[in-house]
Amino acid sequence: MSSLQANAAEVRKNKKALILLWMGGGPATIDMWDMKPGSTTGGPFQPIATSADVQICEHLPLMAKQMHHMAIVRSMSTREADHTRGRYYMHTGFVPNPNVEHPSYGALVAQQLEKTRSDLEIPPFISVGGNSIGPGFLGMAYAPFAVDSNGRIRNLKMETEQNRFKERMELLDRIESRFIDQQRGDAPKEHAKIVKKTERLLTSEQMDAFQVAQEPENVQETYGDTDFGRGCLLARRLVESGVPIVEVELGGWDTHNNNFTSLETKLPEMDQAMAALVADLSDRGMLDDVAILWLGEFGRTPRINGSTGRDHWARSWSAVVGGAGFKRGIAVGSTSQDGTEIETTPYSSEDLMATVLKSIGIPLDIRFTATNGRPMKIAAGGRPIDELLA
Repeated sequence: MSSLQANAAEVRKNKKALILLWMGGGPATIDMWDMKPGSTTGGPFQPIATSADVQICEHLPLMAKQMHHMAIVRSMSTREADHTRGRYYMHTGFVPNPNVEHPSYGALVAQQLEKTRSDLEIPPFISVGGNSIGPGFLGMAYAPFAVDSNGRIRNLKMETEQNRFKERMELLDRIESRFIDQQRGDAPKEHAKIVKKTERLLTSEQMDAFQVAQEPENVQETYGDTDFGRGCLLARRLVESGVPIVEVELGGWDTHNNNFTSLETKLPEMDQAMAALVADLSDRGMLDDVAILWLGEFGRTPRINGSTGRDHWARSWSAVVGGAGFKRGIAVGSTSQDGTEIETTPYSSEDLMATVLKSIGIPLDIRFTATNGRPMKIAAGGRPIDELLA
């Protein structure tokens, strides 16, 4: 049995993980998960039936067959409609603050679940196709480790001669030790830990998890010959090897112009990869332990603008979850007939993330101390969405 297979077997023994599918740019969820047929805001796409008691967009036929594994949150109402601020807020639960750098949810998950993976040699937080948000005051040990969709580590050139690599690491270790001895605070010690982790990483058999091309051709074809398809397949391989949090990014959702033409291209790419991931995790018996979260920084306006596009909109939009401790095959919350208002309880980034953390067994009473000395609650004190939790 290979180390990857051994780890995969261990992960199935109730080892929780999260796969975040990040839709950079702000997807028009009114055209995907909360459609408004017959309304002037609804657009030309039609809803279709699914394997659950919900309807979704006609351009998501593969996900329609997997919706009995998923749940839609149709009453997201958040506070930031700017790309940079919204990305930060949806990743951390806080608005940007010049006095403190907040840790991303990915870093929090990595920190909390890494302790259940004593044999994990590769980083606990991996970002595929993007670079996520940093670890803030949790430290660089929980920074996102960025790779492309083929599992290639960015800006890394492996030495072909192992002895040369070993000599360089020994030299770096001597320099690091001297720097630490000069008593310059915690930063050099943290950096030295990263260097040691990097050395273990580059020589670990667990690095095989990054080799997407090792998958059978029919599996690769199921996910799709796209960066997002390979990224989702890589995410499955990584959580199977014990990585607790993987973020896969699919950008290009900033559809101020020609929204519907753009979605006709983007939705099939997303549909194939996301559906393959859900089905694959289910077939492998991993879906009860691995949570899936799909979202972007905000939604897009119900009103269709003069360029046949939709603009930034944080007041009423949708997110999608599945697996782990979630109820499945349901929609939580609702919006008005034209999609402009929330009709039920509105949910924030903090509420959604508190729910996700609870679904993978992370206690919500954890407290942190930021670099400015302020105590902070995990998920910024959000309240779990009880309707979503099994």
